[in-house]
Amino acid sequence: MAKLIECVPNFSEGRNKEVIDAIANAISATEGCSLLDVDPGSSTNRTVYTFVGSPEAVMEGALNAARTAFTIIDMTKHTGEHPRTGAMDVCPFIPVQNASMEDCVKCANEFGRRLADLLQVPVYLYGEAARTESRRSLPSVRAGEYEALPEKLKKSEWAPDYGPAAFVPSWGATVTGARKFLIAYNVNLLSTKEQAHRIALDIREQGRGKDQPGTLKMVQGMGWYLDESNLAQVSTNILDFEQTPLHSVYEEICRDARELNLPVVGSQIVGLIPLKAVLDCADYYIQRDKLFVVEEEHKVRLVISKLGLDSLGPFAPKERIIEYMVESSQDEGRLVSLSLQQFVCSVGARTAAPGGGSVSAAIAAMGAALGCMVGQMTYGKRQFEALDGVMRKLIPPFHQAMNDLLLTVDADSTAFNSYMTALKMPKSTPDEMKRREEAMQDGLKKAVGVPLSLAEKVTALWPALKEIVRYGNVACKSDAQVAAKALETAVYGAYYNVIINLKDITDQSFRSTVEEKASALLNEARESVAAVLEAADRRR
Repeated sequence: MAKLIECVPNFSEGRNKEVIDAIANAISATEGCSLLDVDPGSSTNRTVYTFVGSPEAVMEGALNAARTAFTIIDMTKHTGEHPRTGAMDVCPFIPVQNASMEDCVKCANEFGRRLADLLQVPVYLYGEAARTESRRSLPSVRAGEYEALPEKLKKSEWAPDYGPAAFVPSWGATVTGARKFLIAYNVNLLSTKEQAHRIALDIREQGRGKDQPGTLKMVQGMGWYLDESNLAQVSTNILDFEQTPLHSVYEEICRDARELNLPVVGSQIVGLIPLKAVLDCADYYIQRDKLFVVEEEHKVRLVISKLGLDSLGPFAPKERIIEYMVESSQDEGRLVSLSLQQFVCSVGARTAAPGGGSVSAAIAAMGAALGCMVGQMTYGKRQFEALDGVMRKLIPPFHQAMNDLLLTVDADSTAFNSYMTALKMPKSTPDEMKRREEAMQDGLKKAVGVPLSLAEKVTALWPALKEIVRYGNVACKSDAQVAAKALETAVYGAYYNVIINLKDITDQSFRSTVEEKASALLNEARESVAAVLEAADRRR
């Protein structure tokens, strides 16, 4: 799977459509860059661009955007609610897929160096790319904003990391770095700017100073007024949504607002948001309110409703959740995106992949789906009302496994392709032969790991299937029986794929451990299916 990095440059222009579009076009025209979102703000006079691509592509996209902005943005005329220090105010790089923070730090340094050379402007590093602790925090680097730069650049402690220590009036300075996914999240209040800022001071980690820290870790905040919407906002940056989740920020602001007798009227995501942040938020409300929601789409809808994310405009998940945006740009070539007819034909083609591993994964996903269906056809029906509590426990594992096993359809094919790629490596010299052999062994271990993981996922479902065939809607008995045989078939397929790839692995310890585990999983599948079918036969 290719490395994918997100770049989120913020430019100090949110009112002039021609300027906004010109920068967007510069990014879109960069080969390998997928522009996912353009989010301008009139009051802030700022536009946030979000795009993804390989490390090389996102650096080029950011440079092309900066080159364009340099000729059309003049900071001497800029005003806006949002703090800023330059025309391209900040340009962070964020790992998205198969990329590390180290990759993003390299991107920030290379981009900063090239930007300074290209435009002869001062560039600072922040976040994970910062060279000193005092520059890790973006607000610290941006202290005093654009207006303070002429004096700030004269001080040795504020010498830029790249470029001249010279004030460029039309540009200012650019801050670039690497960070985790930042969620720009604003909560709407029917209040004054001062009241919103008072709440922001209470909740942000920095608080009101060293002696008065705020209540939420890894959260920045300030209050402002949105003239175009005629309301105030507590504007926050959530720097680590796993440490301080989205719902924690919303609920804390709501609590403070209640103490001030101020109404909260929804909230707003600026730019994109990771799917996990949304689902974590959904799980909080599901547990708190004792709800039963399993469909991902429904969980997203729940969050939109609970937080009022559509209060200032539509919140379209496929346009605001980054995984959905990336998926839509990468769907081409994915086996699970094919129609059933296309998938079957691709299996029947004269190619080694997709083969038995991908087919086993598809069969397993359908087996899990049938188990989920039996539960759904029992839950919520008046005649089975006494079983609602049981079904609430049994349905989620099947639903989760169904989605996880679908991912394995492509994972198996990709793992096998890595082995095939190794076979084609050069082998003319002893060093080349050694590298080829190591790559082949690594590819074989990956090819073994995927089906073994599939069998483990199926094994986790046997207890739930034994329960669901016992309590589920008897009219769906045959569906539970088919589910059992489908899951068993998938384990057989996984076992055969493990064994055939093990024979060429030279690590004897690895071979014996994996073979023993695969055999145990197959035996458990045989015994579990027999138990499920026997239980089904007893039901009339």
